[in-house]
Amino acid sequence: MRDYYDILNVDKNANANEIKKAYRKVAMKYHPDKNPGDKASEEKFKESAEAYSVLSDQDKKNRYDQMGHQQYQQFGSQGQGFSGGINVEDIFNSVFGGGGSFSDIFGGGDIFGGRSSRQNNSSRGNDLKITINLSLEEIFKGTTKTIKIKRWEKSNEEAIKCSECSGSGEVRFVQKSFLGQVVNVQPCSSCSGMGYRGGRIQKTAEIKINVPIGVGEGNFMTLDGEGDKSIVGSQNGNLIVYFKEKNHELFSRSNNDIYIDCLINYVDAVLGTEIKVPTLSGFVKMKVPEGINNGQLLRLKNKGINELNRHRSGSQYVRINIIIPSKINNKTKSILQDLRLNLDSETEFKKISND
Repeated sequence: MRDYYDILNVDKNANANEIKKAYRKVAMKYHPDKNPGDKASEEKFKESAEAYSVLSDQDKKNRYDQMGHQQYQQFGSQGQGFSGGINVEDIFNSVFGGGGSFSDIFGGGDIFGGRSSRQNNSSRGNDLKITINLSLEEIFKGTTKTIKIKRWEKSNEEAIKCSECSGSGEVRFVQKSFLGQVVNVQPCSSCSGMGYRGGRIQKTAEIKINVPIGVGEGNFMTLDGEGDKSIVGSQNGNLIVYFKEKNHELFSRSNNDIYIDCLINYVDAVLGTEIKVPTLSGFVKMKVPEGINNGQLLRLKNKGINELNRHRSGSQYVRINIIIPSKINNKTKSILQDLRLNLDSETEFKKISND
């Protein structure tokens, strides 16, 4: 196993808050709910919990710093509170709270502030996840999507308690490590975590989703009760909708700002001009000032994306690119030669700025 500081990507002088913040970041990235079936991510998730359990405790951290990684693994953990084994879920929940599900990583909420945590109750239906691709225009204006999902619903057949998990929906197994015993909890494979067998049938459901203005990559929303239906109770699972932004052929997005390139000729750059700029809300007129430099940005205020759930908009930035023609006719060449005679032709050099 790697050095604990490397696992959390912090230096040895990191304080408690920095260590906690680093663990949150790693745990969010490699949580098993976010990476189902990925053994490598699962191991990194366990490593991060192990690293945090040591570095977050000042006594253990001091001992670890004194002995070094290899010796601490062999001798340093003895008598340091690991005799009962490391429960990865307990460590995770002590930092994030909740029941250890990935939706709790985000504070138990979605873009509307509602909770999406998975209750530890086998009678509850499973949560379902789906990703919706959105165009930039749909994100700018908001939209309504109708989707079809397959989910489990009640049938006329009677549900029977699962004998493998005794109706808990979970199976636990203990894994030995040099730090003691690690308790792992996984959904029961016999009943798919439901706690019961039978009593359900898979159906296709049509669901309407109102996508708010300003969502972005990584945002999600939770539709309560639209996941798998409960077999023996009234607690249905939720449908968690993730949003993915399609690549736009003209505009680029950075947070709530929009960027676009504009190519103008040399004369317009020198003398200035007025142009019609495409935006997500239509064309708008914009003045290009005289003497503009190549690569200079011009701003169209409030022409970007509305900030999610707030009355504030980003801007659109237009980057000016001056066109240098590769071929010109004799008349144009003559005009440019006359122009050069009237301009300061002295060559100047400056240091490249890294700012």
